[in-house]
Amino acid sequence: MSPFLVMSLLFGLIFGQAASLCAPSEYTIHVEKRECAYCLAINTTICAGFCMTRDSNGKKLLLRSALSQNVCTYKEMLYRTVLIPGCPHHTTPYYSYPVAVSCKCGKCNTDYSDCVRERGRTNYCTKPQKLCKL
Repeated sequence: MSPFLVMSLLFGLIFGQAASLCAPSEYTIHVEKRECAYCLAINTTICAGFCMTRDSNGKKLLLRSALSQNVCTYKEMLYRTVLIPGCPHHTTPYYSYPVAVSCKCGKCNTDYSDCVRERGRTNYCTKPQKLCKL
């Protein structure tokens, strides 16, 4: 193996996170319940951005841990709860959502992240909209 290839490989493994651009980003989610009269537009922060990944073509030369496909995910987060207006008494009018405090590049944890974007999902209101003011 050439010294240039070895140095390039080591540089990529060591400084890969430094080249990542993963940070909290403003995002608006729209929440509605079938029973409630209004849709709620909530301004929050999510983790978004670019994370260095490693090409799996060299998997015979690298350790398995060096082949991870990193995503921009939560490092620290908190949950906030809002009241959806116009709900009847028999309906739970509360909705909890995550707020990104800080982000990191790492493996996607399905306990608190949607790791696959579903096609066909919409992020808009079908009912009259109210803006959530915190």
